[in-house]
Amino acid sequence: MTITAQEPDTEPETTRAASAPDAPSSAAAPQAEAVIDLDAVAHNIRILHDHAGDASVMAVVKADAYSHGAVPVARAALAAGAHELGVATLEEGLELKNAGISAPVLSWLHTADADYAPAIAAGVELGLSSPRHLAAVVAAARRVGETATVTIKIETGLNRNGVSLEEWDDFLVDLARAEAERAIHVKGMFSHLAHADEPHHPVIDDQCERFTRALDDAKRAGLVVEASHLANSAATLTRTDLRFEMVRPGIAIYGLSPVPRMGTFDLRPVMTFRSRVALVKKVAAGEGVSYGHTWIAPHDTTVALLPVGYADGIPRALSGKFEVWLGDDRRPGIGRVSMDQVVVDLGPDGAGVREGDIAVFFGNGEQGVPHAQEWAEALDTIHYEVVTSVRGRTVRTFVGGPDGPS
Repeated sequence: MTITAQEPDTEPETTRAASAPDAPSSAAAPQAEAVIDLDAVAHNIRILHDHAGDASVMAVVKADAYSHGAVPVARAALAAGAHELGVATLEEGLELKNAGISAPVLSWLHTADADYAPAIAAGVELGLSSPRHLAAVVAAARRVGETATVTIKIETGLNRNGVSLEEWDDFLVDLARAEAERAIHVKGMFSHLAHADEPHHPVIDDQCERFTRALDDAKRAGLVVEASHLANSAATLTRTDLRFEMVRPGIAIYGLSPVPRMGTFDLRPVMTFRSRVALVKKVAAGEGVSYGHTWIAPHDTTVALLPVGYADGIPRALSGKFEVWLGDDRRPGIGRVSMDQVVVDLGPDGAGVREGDIAVFFGNGEQGVPHAQEWAEALDTIHYEVVTSVRGRTVRTFVGGPDGPS
């Protein structure tokens, strides 16, 4: 995905105009655009910080910040009060460090035979989930000649990543030995919740109990855990008893509620996905639109062609199930979503829509603008998938945010 970055002391034309989601950026605006509001990131971090109480906030910016742009979002989050950053892969951690970000960055999803040396040399902190991972990190730390800072991922019931119960006792012995040799420094322990979007689910309490027992085990093994964290976005906003020393929100940073049925929590959506109108044309009654003619015009009408399709992040399964904000009203998508194009119905008079106007697929959900949650419901999925699917030729434009690097 191409990135249009905003320099600290400049404001590109596309960035200036992009602050209004229903107005064109400029005459040379991209056909498909994801406008990323870094001020909304800051707002959301402050909301999460308030809910975290005395706990610090690790902002999760994995998967290129859920397709919002890892480096700009990370800087905005840190400037707003986040203390650390979380990513999945070593490459994601290195990207942040290579961009000059000095805040702690934890990377937690690796194969045991990964090359840990560059990450250790760059100061990326590493999540460990088995004795094999530990041995590989120790070997890499010795080669680099530096102590690797590690955080232990504990299996508490999600049964994905994390040290298994069968390996736990031996793993603690190995940890203590490696720390005594100064090959590693054990900074933290963490786990992940299976039912956080159901705040009163009994499995949450079971996982918390298992996590607490693991912390006690580590203490008895002589390990000093500085930062333990269990709460994701949903738990940060709904379960104050799960704060520990740190919380680890992800989706809420991007302004999407982790528990939609409980409301927005005053979060502000960060991404506005939009396109310029490529063509306005008449369609006669009885004529079909797009592949397979799944939509037939019931009367003479006017349609707008938007040059965005499933290659850019509009799922084909959304065909006939979405609306866009265009011409000060919602306009229904008609016919099948194709690789590069979708069509919307403007009605007989065309609603005054002209070629070059801006159509918003989803944004802040205010004043009629669609919200990513609507797509999620239409697709029987979650809004995480909606925003992370924006890709292909879509250009990112960043608005707002801090004045310079964090």
